[in-house]
Amino acid sequence: MLRNRGIAFKLSLFILASCTIIFAIIFSYNYLLSRRIIQRKIEENAGNLTLRTVNKIESVLNAVEKVPENVAYALEESSYTKEGILNLLRTVVENNPEIYGSTISYEPYLFDKNVRLFGPYYYKPGGKLSFTYLHEGYNYVVWDWYTVPKKLGRPVWTEPYFDKGGGNIIMSTYSVPFYRNIGGARTFAGVVTADVYLSRLQDIVSSVKIGQTGYAFLISKGGTIVTHPRRELIMKAKLSHLAESRHDPQLSRLAAEMAQGKSGFEPSTSIITGKKCWIRYEPIPSTGWSLGVVFPQDELMADVTNLSRTVFILGLAGIAVLLAVIVAISGSITRPLRALAGATKDIARGTLDFTLPSMPSGDEVGRLAASFIYMRDSLKRYIRELTEATAARERMESELKIARDIQMGMVPKEIPPFPGRNELDIRAVLEPAREVGGDLYDFFFIDADHLCFVIGDVSGKGVPAALFMARTITLIKATAREVMSPEEILSRVNKELAHNNDSCMFVTVFCGILNVTNGELRYVNAGHNPPLIVRAGEGAEFLKGGESTVLGVEEDTEYAKETIFLRPGDTLYLYTDGVTEAFDGTGQMFSEERLHDEVSAHRKESVAELAGNTMRMVKAHARGVPQSDDITIVVLRYLDAVVVAASGENKTIVVKNRLDDILTLAREIAAFGERHRLSDDVLHDVRLALEEVVVNIIHYAYEDAREHEITVRMLMEEGNLVLEVRDDGRPFNPLDVPPPNLDETAEERQVGGLGIFLSRRLMDSVQYRREGAENILTMRKKL
Repeated sequence: MLRNRGIAFKLSLFILASCTIIFAIIFSYNYLLSRRIIQRKIEENAGNLTLRTVNKIESVLNAVEKVPENVAYALEESSYTKEGILNLLRTVVENNPEIYGSTISYEPYLFDKNVRLFGPYYYKPGGKLSFTYLHEGYNYVVWDWYTVPKKLGRPVWTEPYFDKGGGNIIMSTYSVPFYRNIGGARTFAGVVTADVYLSRLQDIVSSVKIGQTGYAFLISKGGTIVTHPRRELIMKAKLSHLAESRHDPQLSRLAAEMAQGKSGFEPSTSIITGKKCWIRYEPIPSTGWSLGVVFPQDELMADVTNLSRTVFILGLAGIAVLLAVIVAISGSITRPLRALAGATKDIARGTLDFTLPSMPSGDEVGRLAASFIYMRDSLKRYIRELTEATAARERMESELKIARDIQMGMVPKEIPPFPGRNELDIRAVLEPAREVGGDLYDFFFIDADHLCFVIGDVSGKGVPAALFMARTITLIKATAREVMSPEEILSRVNKELAHNNDSCMFVTVFCGILNVTNGELRYVNAGHNPPLIVRAGEGAEFLKGGESTVLGVEEDTEYAKETIFLRPGDTLYLYTDGVTEAFDGTGQMFSEERLHDEVSAHRKESVAELAGNTMRMVKAHARGVPQSDDITIVVLRYLDAVVVAASGENKTIVVKNRLDDILTLAREIAAFGERHRLSDDVLHDVRLALEEVVVNIIHYAYEDAREHEITVRMLMEEGNLVLEVRDDGRPFNPLDVPPPNLDETAEERQVGGLGIFLSRRLMDSVQYRREGAENILTMRKKL
């Protein structure tokens, strides 16, 4: 959900959330630390205040304690008369404003054997000195102020009490026992007391004021509330009972600790306001009472609370201002981004005529907008240039296609190239590396018996090489019409090419002239790859001799020819370096060695198959690697020759192992007979014998379904017609076949052998031999 929201929303959310968290952490830390500091100060001040109050109470009580102690000491050391005792008491009460009243109460019958209780008592009701005896109606011997010090044998402060029949006020009495030596024993004689106004202590405690609702209170050792702002609780309630009634465990624990005389600073709840407070409590050592001081939290923390509230409000205001700033800034950022996003869609749709709002700022958004404008202008310029370049490339491709058509039109393409001429078979393929290339080949008859053929490779590639190739092939063709020697042809062509050859281009050329009547081949190899020659029935080998310099370098270069004779069935394989230097993906060349091996292995294939298969092998070797050079292959097979023995002419006919080629064979035989004026009987016998032999070869010589060539050579020799039939089928000597039994009927006679028998009957002699992989059957017919 969030990822689909805008940048402005995300910026506002994350920044505000982060700022709020930071502000909350700082605010909380500051508030808690301030509270802790103030609470520590309050605790320190509360301790000081409580101790000062305790000391003030102690000073009052200590002053009171000295008086009865001194009186008790005086009574033990001296004997006082009744008047002396009364004067002593009166002096004590009159001269000690902190003392409300005082008595010297004796053990029964101790002061006067006739009086059971003797307890003179001076006191100051309403501040006026009064006197009374604590006689039988009062019966002081049962009061705590008398019995407790008697029992403990030491001075004690009594729990606050209402002295009914005595002082008739709420007071606390400090009682000091005194003793006499009776019969050598220290015997308890009575107590001397000093009564203290509780109102006096209340004034001291009430003087403690903490804020508006803070106060102090005093509880006795028994937990009775001695002083408290709520007067209805004084002497009528105990702090523990009050805590139980309020179900306040904190106050209960506090009451217990105060009763045990401990000191501390504890949180609690105010008995008056019911609000949270701290209570500091300290024991009063002389009486065992405990003073508690209540510190109201809300009042003491009011400054911190008000400060925190102010800081919180200021924080909220700051966040609101920050939100407004973020919205304004994010809006200034996202508006251009939205415009840029729209522009991107326009670019995706191919619309580049969009406009962007003005962004004069130099920040990242402004630079991004400037980049968009630059990209738009660059795309426009690029598309315009690409359109122009595409148009130019299409024009160039069209022109190159035309140039390729023109270049291909300059090399022979007709198959077979010389219909009606059976002296040779020739095939050629040219595969330029680019639209046009620098390879060339050509073959044409200079006259009726001489075939000129060339293959060449111009340095470089592309249009310049194609133009140089066109010029070369044109010059060769034109020159060959004038001279009959390859060395002269190349010499003249070289002179023309080398003249003003500022581009320093050159061309390698193999030029040969074949006399198809006798197989004489004259050739010159001007820097070209050596052709392969495959002699009939033999393997391939590189053709040596005739090597010269390339054409186009030196005008005066001399070229020397080489002459060999081709025999029928010999094959000449010419190629350019695009064949041997074809690379595969690993950089391995096809190589001359592999070409030699492949041509040797496929030497029995037809020239078309040999040329086509070689091209396929080269491409298979490349395995998709782009062709780096033009590839040209020319395969020439010599089929007919004039036997130099000069006894006549011969004729070589090559047919396939197909029955429909029998008609072709018949036509060639008829043409040969007409040419040599053979009689109809001879032609009949020859045609019948050849047809029987060839049909038998087609039917029985081959074990595979491939296409094979059957060569039939007819030769006029010294009044004889010599017929030579060659095939590459399985070895088979027809002379080993026994003649058929002509006396048997057709149904009884064994199949086969009749055609061979017929051929032997029609011919004057029949001979068989096996040469290499060929069966050669030679038949002679006397004319």
